[in-house]
Amino acid sequence: DFPGRFGWGYDGVDLFAPSHLYGTPDDAREFIDHAHSLGLGVILDVVYNHFGPDGNYLGIFADDYLIRERENEWGDAINFDGPNSAPVREFFITNGCYWIEEFHFDGFRFDALHAVRDRSSEYIIGAIGRAARKAAGARSIILIAENDLQEAKMVEPRSEGGDDLNGMWNDDFHHSAVVALTGRNEAYFNDYLGAPQEFISAAKYGFLYQGQALSWRKALRGTPTFAIASEAFVCFIENHDQIANTGQGERLRLQTSPARYRAMTALLLLGPWTPLLFQGQEFGASSPFLFFAEIDNASVRDAIRRGRAKWLAPFLSLTEEQAWRSLPAPDDPQVFARCKLDFAERQRNLQLYDLHIDLLRLRREDSRFRQQSPGGIDGAVLGPASFVLRYFSKENNDRLLIVNFGESQALHPASEPLLAPPTGCKWETLWTSDSLCYGGAGAIAIANEEQWFLPAESTFVLRAEHKE
Repeated sequence: DFPGRFGWGYDGVDLFAPSHLYGTPDDAREFIDHAHSLGLGVILDVVYNHFGPDGNYLGIFADDYLIRERENEWGDAINFDGPNSAPVREFFITNGCYWIEEFHFDGFRFDALHAVRDRSSEYIIGAIGRAARKAAGARSIILIAENDLQEAKMVEPRSEGGDDLNGMWNDDFHHSAVVALTGRNEAYFNDYLGAPQEFISAAKYGFLYQGQALSWRKALRGTPTFAIASEAFVCFIENHDQIANTGQGERLRLQTSPARYRAMTALLLLGPWTPLLFQGQEFGASSPFLFFAEIDNASVRDAIRRGRAKWLAPFLSLTEEQAWRSLPAPDDPQVFARCKLDFAERQRNLQLYDLHIDLLRLRREDSRFRQQSPGGIDGAVLGPASFVLRYFSKENNDRLLIVNFGESQALHPASEPLLAPPTGCKWETLWTSDSLCYGGAGAIAIANEEQWFLPAESTFVLRAEHKE
């Protein structure tokens, strides 16, 4: 829970209390039970890297909760490895178990683990996750890390020095996608090209940065993830942070062409990773998502606003002062109100909604996309803005996912081996983002022995069929 009538929820202070803004603890239990009855899991986003600036009284009980001389970007660091840290660790481990036991959550997304500093023999997040799994008993839970350092150890087993988590957010994919769709190159987008090879590498290897230099951070980023299964990487083209980082909270759909956006959505939902959709993305929500937080303390409120301006200035190509003046005030109730979804858009944008439904059905029901076997995918660049991913199968039931973010393209010669059908087979179109039913032009890809033609700004799926 946290103070105020609205907020993102990342400045929690009462870690054992569901937010009063959503109802009572029993309301939370009822919500989760109903989700389970519909076959849905509910994952809790937990923040174990700092306490909120307003309403945190743990320091009154003991000085040992925080290490005041070791700050992160949100304030004092939590004492996970210093003197008298054992009770602090127990507090957080118990908190993780509490949400699993008392509310039957289906897992956690651990926020900003690069800011959770712990040099203990067992990393605190790994300890929380292992205890939570024991608390779940026979139930299976999913544990996902957001870690800007992109450390493979997060999902490696403890026997190999890892933390036993299931997955990690893949910011690299998002940044490449934004560059490909919009051409942005400021701030950390300058370290990405949005080029076909980046998407092929993401499909095959997960993170793009696995130890190379990142100019934005002026440091090396990442560790090798070649041995990690594709499903461990959570990929997205929108989330709360990334939309808010535009300054005005503008949705990605509104920053690019409809056709290119459909093509990228298809790549996101059919790729070998685990896809994530942000609220309203599935029906093309136009409502912005801005940073909002009601904080009574004027000095804290001003410090937060100044901090946001400093962080966002490079993204907006503004000075810090210009950013401060241009950004909406996070404590303005109207800023919060503007972020609420308009569910009437689900009907108004029915074609885009149907696109998401059909892609998720294809991912779930198609034998090849559903299987996602390790090592069963390869890719190749076909042009400046086009590429192919091939999903292999032992039964010659292969799939081609061909993506073209640029102009229409005739492949001549078509010398890429991945385009060759299995012996005795030919390619048939299974699905295309350019279908009339999604608002496309209805252009059809041509893939036969005589020629290959890729329609502009489209993604299409080819299925290997035996020749008659």
